[in-house]
Amino acid sequence: MRLSVNNLACERGERRIFEGVSFTLRAGEALVITGRNGAGKSSLLEILAGRLRPAAGVILLEQAGERTLAECLHYVGHRDALKAALTAQENLAFARDFLGSPAMKPPEALEAVGLAHAARLPVAYLSAGQRRRVALARLLVAHRPLWLLDEPTSALDTASQDILRLLLEQHRGSGGMIAATTHSPLFLTDSKEIRIERRSPRVEELDEEPA
Repeated sequence: MRLSVNNLACERGERRIFEGVSFTLRAGEALVITGRNGAGKSSLLEILAGRLRPAAGVILLEQAGERTLAECLHYVGHRDALKAALTAQENLAFARDFLGSPAMKPPEALEAVGLAHAARLPVAYLSAGQRRRVALARLLVAHRPLWLLDEPTSALDTASQDILRLLLEQHRGSGGMIAATTHSPLFLTDSKEIRIERRSPRVEELDEEPA
């Protein structure tokens, strides 16, 4: 599977945020998206996720069979998108049933993110970091090859960031693809980086220093 993006542009409120963004993401690869606040990092992910229409450019998903791009991706944004009245386990069961292509069982996914003890607690009682881990656990209950992650380390402590990093590397090891925005280093090996600047994006390979 390969995702190709060519000369992508974004407008918000009739104002051009960025333009000329191009990159290719193949199975097993990770793309780290950096840039200043307001440069359009989150908007780029929203375009890829189909939540925002691009002002220009082409997005092409190859070797995906009959599946559309939307059917091949997970999107985790700034908001956790969890139902506060449901338990952590119930939230994951809902996501699994809604998304299809079941993978890990909810209890297994919660254990993978270090939250087995909170499986039956309503999400409303969880801390911000715990809620974030439940949101990330959704990646594990339904198989989708492309993960789009907007500031995935937000609200995570050091130990939880280590868990996340392991999950990301395991996903890549199984042929998955990752595109993630970040202000903090993700320390992913052999990752690509695209830095979003207003009208002057720059893409570079990070062979020496992992992002």
